[in-house]
Amino acid sequence: MAIKNSDTGDADVMKGEAADHSAMPERRSGIHGWLDGIRSTRTGALTLKIAIGVIGTIMVVGGLIMVPFPGPGWLVVFAGLAVLSTEFHWAHKVLEFGKRVLHAWTEWYKRQGWTVRILVLVVTLIAATVIVYVGLRTLGIDLIAIAQRYI
Repeated sequence: MAIKNSDTGDADVMKGEAADHSAMPERRSGIHGWLDGIRSTRTGALTLKIAIGVIGTIMVVGGLIMVPFPGPGWLVVFAGLAVLSTEFHWAHKVLEFGKRVLHAWTEWYKRQGWTVRILVLVVTLIAATVIVYVGLRTLGIDLIAIAQRYI
């Protein structure tokens, strides 16, 4: 039994009893509860949507810029889509599509013989090497000229 507040009379007791018999689920805890609290107002929901949109977009664009270079480009793209999918349904659909395509590629690659696997590896290494070389050339660094000085 709740303690009565002299200002509200039995209202606190009645609210407590009604809450105990309510079919509504309790508020979630952790990050989900915190996000639910922010989304509970129109201003909070809009602010959260804008913040998530900006952060996710920066991650996706940054990841796409990193894709041609060796490193975690696709991982950053998928992470950005995961961030965007917390607020945007279209991003969730794109993320699920990407997962399906990646899974299909992985399964196809597993079924291939060693010659196809080696060919894919060689093509990947050649593409990465060309991309790094061209990227460094645009910065004014010529690796071939540097290597020729040492030979």
